[in-house]
Amino acid sequence: MTTSAPITAPAAPRLTRADGSPLRVLVVDDENSLTDLLSMALRYEGWDVKAAADGQSALTQAREFKPDAIVLDVMLPDIDGLQVLGRLRSGGDDTPILFLTAKDAVEDRVTGLTAGGDDYVTKPFSLEEVVARLRGLIRRSAALVSEGGDSRITVGDLVLDEESYEVNRNGREIELTATEFELLRFLMRNPRRVLSKAQILDRVWSYDFGGKSSVVEIYISYLRKKIDAGEEPMIHTVRGVGYVIKPVA
Repeated sequence: MTTSAPITAPAAPRLTRADGSPLRVLVVDDENSLTDLLSMALRYEGWDVKAAADGQSALTQAREFKPDAIVLDVMLPDIDGLQVLGRLRSGGDDTPILFLTAKDAVEDRVTGLTAGGDDYVTKPFSLEEVVARLRGLIRRSAALVSEGGDSRITVGDLVLDEESYEVNRNGREIELTATEFELLRFLMRNPRRVLSKAQILDRVWSYDFGGKSSVVEIYISYLRKKIDAGEEPMIHTVRGVGYVIKPVA
């Protein structure tokens, strides 16, 4: 396993929970040396870190520790990371998850993300990249207040609150994962503007999948099921171009 040297200086202000306490991260990997290295780097960044070496322990730690983010290896000695993810999501746990694996095929990346994960880092990796990706996930899930002071974005009868992380349409509350929220926010910040799959990949995931844009199609379908359920559709496909959100006429 090759990683960069431990981070020697904070690259950005430390993020904390709303009550000022350290953010919590659960690191799940059966390589003790890797877990120790990641834990050291994250503690240096101000995180409260717990570790687990297998899937069952990860599920127990997730329930007891209640982390703000999880770094999850796909290959584990008992149940794999995808199964851990599935059990967490089926139990209503939407904690942002950063997959960590030696697999680097495009199909494997898409599989992890479409299964409900939020981001993906392949081994070997740099510690700085893991920290940066985790900070990005936290910023998405925390729904930081917009600089303009008004935390709400409104398109027709759809309202997204960046401060409370609440979304509702016509008074109906809608629960979204961190990635679904970020995708919807990007669409709502650009109402009536057609956004290409490449633009969405760059903004929501910060990188592409070697031209594989199916992950965008899948997440758009997730949003449609939640946003447009029982309502006139707001999210539209412009064939050959991309996607657009607009209020119902």
